[in-house]
Amino acid sequence: MKGEKNRWDPNGENLHPPPMCNARSALHRGISTEDTAYTRDGSCAELVGAVKPVQTPNNITGKRAKSLAFYPNSPISETDKWPMTFNATMPLDDSCQKKTETSMKRDKDNITKVAAARQEFEKKLPEGSFWFRKWDFEDLASISWFACIHVLGACAPFVYDSGAFRLAVVLGFMTGFGLSAGYHRLLCHRSYKVPKWLEYFLAYCGAHTFQRDPIFYVNTHKNHHIYTDTDRDPLSATYGYWYCNMGWLINNDYIAAKCGESRGGRYSKVPELKAQWFYRFLHDTYFWHPVALAALLYLHGGFPYLAWAMGMRAVVVLYFASLATYATHVWGERPRNSPDTSTNNWWVSLLTLGEGWHNNHHAFPRSARQGMEWWEFDPTWLLIKFLQLVGLATNVKLPSEADKTRFALYQALSEEKYRI
Repeated sequence: MKGEKNRWDPNGENLHPPPMCNARSALHRGISTEDTAYTRDGSCAELVGAVKPVQTPNNITGKRAKSLAFYPNSPISETDKWPMTFNATMPLDDSCQKKTETSMKRDKDNITKVAAARQEFEKKLPEGSFWFRKWDFEDLASISWFACIHVLGACAPFVYDSGAFRLAVVLGFMTGFGLSAGYHRLLCHRSYKVPKWLEYFLAYCGAHTFQRDPIFYVNTHKNHHIYTDTDRDPLSATYGYWYCNMGWLINNDYIAAKCGESRGGRYSKVPELKAQWFYRFLHDTYFWHPVALAALLYLHGGFPYLAWAMGMRAVVVLYFASLATYATHVWGERPRNSPDTSTNNWWVSLLTLGEGWHNNHHAFPRSARQGMEWWEFDPTWLLIKFLQLVGLATNVKLPSEADKTRFALYQALSEEKYRI
């Protein structure tokens, strides 16, 4: 094992190692993984014999730093601190999913610790660090586009046109599925595979949701899963709705600093995207693509088409997408005892094409299906299932019984440590 560049995914295609094999997650639950045997695919060859209690370190050096190196591209420094558990986990089986008094207390403590971590982090920032800072081109372009689509969206009701409205609905679903099926489940989590032309088409549709280009979005989302509900989470709901709506999109250096990267624009978590010309092209020319779409819409149908299919459509998709980031960490049910604040929210799921089953997603991050029950409506999963039926989607990932069994043991160990 020693000397391998990446012990769990040499091709760099996967976001999460199996939950029992995440060294950082183990450290935060008081488990050392130094003696764990790993197989070539990243699964644990021996589990019970490798578990022993340790203390969560404030400063990480020596062997502990080596064990943290198991998670690829994770920043390690002498000042690294994680105040609470945070990694995505697998859900318990039906016999273990009833909320215990211990798990309810843990959920409440998690929320308190997240808020405390946020306040501690903000104290270290200079006053006015968001507004009174050096604004780069990407920041200025993002906030300018946000202003434009809001103005166009406000004008849309006064220039109603049935053709423009129908086109706005069609483009809304195309870009919405591009975000959920393309950006999120395909590029972030590699939940399934499709031909390159279809992957690029979905990614290009997602690029018109004003959630930035795939390299930026996927890098940020991977950091969200690595640092969920900590002071280093770039999408933490504790910063409020407006931050989850557009704040994280217009502060590149701040996001990079939170996630431990040396500078904005490094994007260390997505080497597989940076290696492809298409994603580099989208990244370098991102803000010109909505300009081109706006011009085509205006040439086709004039200002009503621009106001509805560009302005109103973009605003609706933007606000719905931010609900999947914010509301699903604030309101909803928690059927899975995951060590974070993620929830399942049915009305968010209706608005976001299935992205509202967030507790399920944090429990099964690589699953192509997020609505696990028959009544959990998940349109994005229906699209993926259709692509699978016609032979376009392959290697569709769903939670396995081995994942559930592994997590059941892991969760039991975590519950026991928390009681102690």
